[in-house]
Amino acid sequence: MENLQAFQDAARKSGFVDVEPTEDGTVLWLKKQTADAEDRICIDRAANNATVFWATIPWKINSKTFRTVSALQEWLASAHK
Repeated sequence: MENLQAFQDAARKSGFVDVEPTEDGTVLWLKKQTADAEDRICIDRAANNATVFWATIPWKINSKTFRTVSALQEWLASAHK
């Protein structure tokens, strides 16, 4: 449970805001507006990971899954997404 809160904290520190949890509470979605689209993070309690989704022009959807909070933090801080 602590790890999931840490994923949430890392996302929020990077400008993501809560969107909605699923009804069963296993997934939490967060979003962040960008100049071109909207980035999203899915924090999955069952899998104990976080997946970032982002769009590139012309609207190609990319994703990357993180199993550790430190890896997510490093990636969010980097300039190359």
